Amino acid sequence: MNATRAETCVLACAEAWRGDGEILASPMGAVPSIGARLARHTFSPELLLTDGEALLVGDAVEGWLPYRRHLAMVTGGRRHVMMGASQLDRYGNQNISCIGDWARPSRQLLGVRGAPVNTLNNPTSYWVPRHSPRVFVTAVDMVCGVGYDRAAAAGPSATRFHDLRRVVTDLAVLDFHTPDRSMRIASVHQGVTVEQVQQATGFPLAVRDPVPYTREPTAEELRLIREVLDPGGLRDREVRP
Repeated sequence: MNATRAETCVLACAEAWRGDGEILASPMGAVPSIGARLARHTFSPELLLTDGEALLVGDAVEGWLPYRRHLAMVTGGRRHVMMGASQLDRYGNQNISCIGDWARPSRQLLGVRGAPVNTLNNPTSYWVPRHSPRVFVTAVDMVCGVGYDRAAAAGPSATRFHDLRRVVTDLAVLDFHTPDRSMRIASVHQGVTVEQVQQATGFPLAVRDPVPYTREPTAEELRLIREVLDPGGLRDREVRP
């Protein structure tokens, strides 16, 4: 069975939680949510998931996680969040608050929300369903999630638990495994070239040598995605076929 681009993205998101152990997965978006559940069903069975509100869930309800306990897990680092991003720069600084001058923005977005605490206390990854120069920018208009350069400038109190894992997009998987912790192409999805990824990015990317293709789901992983985790095809609403 051939995987669609959306299904490859689901698996790439799932891989972000590989080896995390008993930690709360906090996916934001349909594709990351399916990915987190796929990880739990396959290679990360100890992952903790919620129903998006207050219940810990597996194949059935397993526990109660009120908001105060959720916040305690955030500050204690027992969570790996995969957030969205309206803008990301080469060091992983994220903006979800506004476009334009923050004093008089041309567009108001979500607001800073929990992004600073997420990035300074938890492993953090990002999901970008439309890889474009509008998202991957030279400088974000407002820093919400903290990138590697700003964390380093702030010192040990910011870098102690700062850990940006990966950025999954509809074109590629990016990471920060470079000497200066700038963004790198870790893999490209089937049918995508390094040049296409670079053209869709507003700054030069480091490139893994050689650049592999992103792993595609196995037959069993595809069965789980299609028949168990997302039979309604929500994944295809975020990633174009």
